[in-house]
Amino acid sequence: MAVFAMGSVRIRKNNGKLFIDFRYQAQRCREQTLLDDSPANRRKLEQLLQRIEAEITLGSFDYQKYFPNSPIAKKFALHKKLSEQNGESPLFEEFAKTWLSEMRIQWRASQYDTVENVLSKHLIPAFIETEVDNITKADILCFRSSLATLPGHSGNGLSASRINHIMTPLRMILKEAADRYNFKTPYRSIQSLKVPKTKVLPFSLDEVWLILAGVRNDFKNYYTTRFFTGMRTSEIHGLRWKNVDFESRQIMVYEAWVKDKMELTKNDGSNREVHMSQLVFDALQDQSKITGKSEYVFCNRKGLPLCNHNITDRVWYPLLRHLNLEKRRPYQTRHTAATLWLASGESPEWIARQMGHSTTEMLFRVYSRYVPNLTRNDGSAFERLLVKSQEQALAHE
Repeated sequence: MAVFAMGSVRIRKNNGKLFIDFRYQAQRCREQTLLDDSPANRRKLEQLLQRIEAEITLGSFDYQKYFPNSPIAKKFALHKKLSEQNGESPLFEEFAKTWLSEMRIQWRASQYDTVENVLSKHLIPAFIETEVDNITKADILCFRSSLATLPGHSGNGLSASRINHIMTPLRMILKEAADRYNFKTPYRSIQSLKVPKTKVLPFSLDEVWLILAGVRNDFKNYYTTRFFTGMRTSEIHGLRWKNVDFESRQIMVYEAWVKDKMELTKNDGSNREVHMSQLVFDALQDQSKITGKSEYVFCNRKGLPLCNHNITDRVWYPLLRHLNLEKRRPYQTRHTAATLWLASGESPEWIARQMGHSTTEMLFRVYSRYVPNLTRNDGSAFERLLVKSQEQALAHE
C-alpha cells in the first residue's frame, strides 16, 4: 500500500525527549512527548506514527483524537469549521484522500489499490498545493500532456489507455468536489484519448490442436479449459473445485485471483455459469485425479493458484516458439473461444453469457469479422465442430 506522508521519530536536543515529525494536509506537524530516548520508546512512537500515516492515507485521520490538547489540532479544527461555514474547498490532497476512503466500500481491493497508486504517484504530486476548486481546465490538459512524456512498459512512453486510466480518478474527484462545494467542474468537454482497437489474434482450431498435442502433460488440462471456455486468466486461476458442477456440466464463475488475492468477479455480468463441452468435461475429470484434494483446480505444489507470469514465461511462450507459432499473449485463448463459438454458429446471446458480457454489443464490436449466420443457441453446434475437427486431426496422424 502506498503511503502519502513519511514521518520520523526525533529527539529534542534541549531536553532529550522524543517527538514525532510528519506531514498532514501539506503542512509539517511536530508533536512533543514526555518519553525519553530509548529503543523501546522509539518503537512505541514508530508504531503510533505508522497508524497515523495509515489513517492519513485513508483520509480518516482525526488530529484531535490523537493530540486533543495540541495547538496544531485546534488550528486544523478551526480551519475546517471556517471552511465549512464559508463554503471553501479543501486542498486537492485532502479531498482526494477523503474521496478515496469513501469509495473503498464499493470497490474491489485491486481497484482500490490501483486508484490509490494513481493518486500517490501522479495526481497528488501534480496538485498537492492546489485547492480543489482552483484547478482549471488548462491545468488538467497540461497534466495530461506531461503524462505522455513518462516512460511506459515498452519504453515508448505511457499508452493512451494508461493515460486515460490515470485521468479517470481525477475526473471523478473533481466532479464530486464540484457537487459538494458548489462550483463547476473544470473537467468539461475533455474527451478521453483515442485508444487503438483491441487486437484480436485468435488461434485457428488446427493451431489449438497443435498446441494441445505439444504442451506439457501437466498443463494439457489447463490449456484445454482455457481454449474452450473463454475464461479470463484471473478466473481460471481462481477456479475452485466447489464451483465445478460435473452433474450439470457447468463452471460457476463468481470469483477471480487478482494480485495474489481472491476477489469477486468485477461486475454482475462476469458472474456466470460456463458450459462444459465434452472436451472440457473430460479435462476437468482428469484434473480432479491430480488436484481434486486441493482447493483450487489448477494450482502449484503448495496448493496455491498458479502464477500467471511464471506460466507465461516458462510454459506458454517457449511452447509457441517450439511450434513455430506467432507469439501471442495467453489472453488470446479467450478470443479463440469466442471466435470458435461464432464460427460454429452459436447464438450471440449464448456466447455473450459464456464470455461474461452483459450484452452482445462488445461481442459484435470486437469480433465483428468473425460473425457468420448465427442461428444456434444451445452449444450443440460447437460440440459438433470440435468432434468433427478432432476426428480429422486424428485421421491425419
